[in-house]
Amino acid sequence: MNVLVTGGAGFIGSHVVDRLLERGDEVWVLDDLSTGKWANLGEHLANPKLHRIQADITEGLFAPMAAAEALGITVDGVVHLAALVSVVRSMDEPLADVRTNVRGTVQVLEYARRRAAKKVVFASSAAVYGDVATVPTPEGAPLAPLSPYGVDKLTGEHFMRMYAEVHGVPTSVLRFFNVYGPRQDPSSPYSGVISIFTNRASRGQPLGIYGDGGQTRDFVYVGDVVNAIVACLDTPESTPPTNVGTGQGTSIETLARTVLEVSEVDLAVNKGPARAGEIRRSVAVVDQLKERFGLCAEVPLAQGLAEIVASLREPG
Repeated sequence: MNVLVTGGAGFIGSHVVDRLLERGDEVWVLDDLSTGKWANLGEHLANPKLHRIQADITEGLFAPMAAAEALGITVDGVVHLAALVSVVRSMDEPLADVRTNVRGTVQVLEYARRRAAKKVVFASSAAVYGDVATVPTPEGAPLAPLSPYGVDKLTGEHFMRMYAEVHGVPTSVLRFFNVYGPRQDPSSPYSGVISIFTNRASRGQPLGIYGDGGQTRDFVYVGDVVNAIVACLDTPESTPPTNVGTGQGTSIETLARTVLEVSEVDLAVNKGPARAGEIRRSVAVVDQLKERFGLCAEVPLAQGLAEIVASLREPG
């Protein structure tokens, strides 16, 4: 396949690119490098099947892809991962969030429609559910997001459905729960909790928890997420929104203790004020992932954390 991956130099995107290149696909990576970096694709930079484009998704894909199209290349599938992915940032900067996450998604769909792409896979989020009463949460639960980020992702889902039904663009929506793994950037104040915890533990620094630590999350390893993305890419028809998680909840306090155990360090775990807009409990029902795609999460949390710790100890 010829596959375009937006946000392909980022955390999840770079792992998707790894998999696609490994199986022989031709891959175009479009990234503005605001959070992603080409170094995440380091082992592939000399691969002639990797094509890198630095561009802003909100300005559209027609100009960035013009050089490829001039050679007669047609994109078969699009994996749309480019986004501002922080709930906290979306609360502080909602207009920027809307510009990237809503406008950027429509730009992707317009390109896919006009170029007759065979599939668009959209990275949505468990944030679309809000603080639901039903935990674990099935795809049919009420959708009441508590942050601009969640609202934007839900809006993106509606655009995916509309383009599929009205314009005939085959789409798949995946609702990621808390994705973790190597290459998450811990330096950003909006980084995921696991990347922050593992980085601090590797430096011998105490861990910090917002609130009482009792809030639960469904932490799913990036390799399991890539399995779901590729399965959707290879499914010709449109598919409804599907949760991607493990079906198991872990409290933030338990996570902190597990990180310290895997890192083999004894450090303090400090607690501070809770953050506005933060969901209390988040765990996926993953029956649909198994029934539709034959997939289930394969990597236990301790094993995934060990992979991150090992990557942090590698030279360079």
